[in-house]
Amino acid sequence: MVLIGTCMVIGDGVLTPAISVFSAVSGLEFSLSKDHREYAVIPITCVILAFLFALQHYGTHRVGFLFAPIVLAWLICMSALGLYNIIHWNPHVYQALNPCYMFKFLKKTRKYGWMSLGGILLCMTGSEAMFADLGHFSYSAIQLAFTSLVYPALILAYMGQAAYLSKHHDFYSNSQVGFYIAVPDKVRWPVLVLAILASVVGSQAIISGTFSIINQSQSLSCFPRVKVVHTSDKIHGQIYIPEINWLLMILCIAVTVGFRDTKHMGNASGLAVITVMLVTTCLTSLVIMLCWRRPPVLALCFLLFFGSVEALYFSASLIKFLEGAWLPILLALFLMAVMLVWHYTTIKKYEFDLHNKVTLEWLLALGDKLGMVRVPGIGLVYTDLTSGVPANFSRFVTNLPAFHQVLVFVCVKSVPVPYVFPAERYLIGRVGPPGHRSYRCIVRYGYRDVHQDVDSFETELVESLATFIKLDASYRCSDASGGGGDHEPEEERGARLAVIGSSHASYDIQDSVQHSSAASVETTTTRRRSGGGDDDGSPGGGGGRAKQVRFFIDSHVASPEAADSKQVAEELEALAAARDAGTAFILGHSHVQCKPGSSLLKRLAVDVGYNFLRRNCRGPDVALRVPPASLLEVGMVYVL
Repeated sequence: MVLIGTCMVIGDGVLTPAISVFSAVSGLEFSLSKDHREYAVIPITCVILAFLFALQHYGTHRVGFLFAPIVLAWLICMSALGLYNIIHWNPHVYQALNPCYMFKFLKKTRKYGWMSLGGILLCMTGSEAMFADLGHFSYSAIQLAFTSLVYPALILAYMGQAAYLSKHHDFYSNSQVGFYIAVPDKVRWPVLVLAILASVVGSQAIISGTFSIINQSQSLSCFPRVKVVHTSDKIHGQIYIPEINWLLMILCIAVTVGFRDTKHMGNASGLAVITVMLVTTCLTSLVIMLCWRRPPVLALCFLLFFGSVEALYFSASLIKFLEGAWLPILLALFLMAVMLVWHYTTIKKYEFDLHNKVTLEWLLALGDKLGMVRVPGIGLVYTDLTSGVPANFSRFVTNLPAFHQVLVFVCVKSVPVPYVFPAERYLIGRVGPPGHRSYRCIVRYGYRDVHQDVDSFETELVESLATFIKLDASYRCSDASGGGGDHEPEEERGARLAVIGSSHASYDIQDSVQHSSAASVETTTTRRRSGGGDDDGSPGGGGGRAKQVRFFIDSHVASPEAADSKQVAEELEALAAARDAGTAFILGHSHVQCKPGSSLLKRLAVDVGYNFLRRNCRGPDVALRVPPASLLEVGMVYVL
């Protein structure tokens, strides 16, 4: 049900810009002959839509200062036109606010009144995208603006149109029926310009909502990977997705050219909107029980009251299937198929990794049987797991029993803040005992952080590892002196992660370690330093960029800590030697296939659908920043 509502919101992102701009531009029909309408309205609509989507990559914060004046002017304009029509044509139309007329209308018209609800539904479209505004405004701001300005302006506008129609009963013979027939001729052109501007702003809201819901779906592994660009440093909800933007533009223009009238567009948009509202009502009833902890009777009353009204509108919209309502259903079915296939296969892959992950101790225990060797250098194994050894690496090692002297399992995570301070970027812990020389590193980036190039990432990672080694040794010494370390299991101690800062933060910690020691010996791993520096004479130093990583090793410590100090010195020297030998980036490259005997539907979904999406969607972000010479891709077949 959630996926149905999500797909309908995305479909609404296709239909709302098309019908909003097209209906606004249709005011030109009053100034053009019948032969020229077709050649003016549709091309102008397509140009405005292309211009609207072309501006998306600048972000709403750059043009957002224009939105409020435009919307405010449009609401005041509608209110003024409504008051004019009420006073000029039928001052008694305010009596229509009495709800009893609604029941009289349905009782008198019966079937035809019920069928007309699909068109009446368009009076409330737009409110289904209000969730997108939560990425830009607070709850109180939206409530205040809607109750004090938006709702009264809409009521006055519709009352004014009703007053006009009550005195013009011959509109059935006139093909030009719409918003502009109730607009006086003298102000029609200014209203036309303002309506086009307001339609652009309204379209922007649903486009932003589409970006937002696709981003959330991608975070929940329900949508193929796409590039998400955060256009604001301050507001998390302002995003731009290039692939979705251009796809929406193509579909909007296709809908405009294909339908060519507001009737079919309205039927399609109405069904999408009422489906979103109905799904939201059903899910809100669950929220009332599960999140707000209210009695189930209250949730049932809420569902019956609002759900029955929305079901009435939904049924009225559904009978317009052949008159345009088929489009959102078709779009929703296609999107649901994509999202279900991607979500199902991604979850199955993750479960496979969880069930098949092993410990490093288990791998090293096989060392004698497999002839396991440790080769010089640092191996950075990228994985999505935050514990254990990924299945692709264990399969690689069991078939080719060799890995690097220093092994680091790197997990890159994005967090919902603009920037992560350098002092909080790295979370480092051990995998196994210190003698294994294996570590786990979780690297955290904010949504506006620029990922480092490989050289700076290597340097910061090695600095952070060196700092962690000394901090871990001092922690173990304090545990031993306090008597608390003997009771902690080794696996729990290895699972601990420490926040290690990069650059200046790591040197601050080093200074504090130095201060508590009587003397220090400096072990330096030197490569060419950026911005100049002496050549270290190493074979790989010629023509390279400057790098210098310093490890401060305590050499004179109190006697209870002498063994640990020696172990720290050996571990830092091993890290320095591995850094000199070079770094390899190990990435998993997976292929998914169904197990023998699977159904035809599952084979189509996984073997064809998912593998096609995986090949054509954006790959993992880390793969784009690894030099090809240092990249080692480990292939693995997932049999689901």
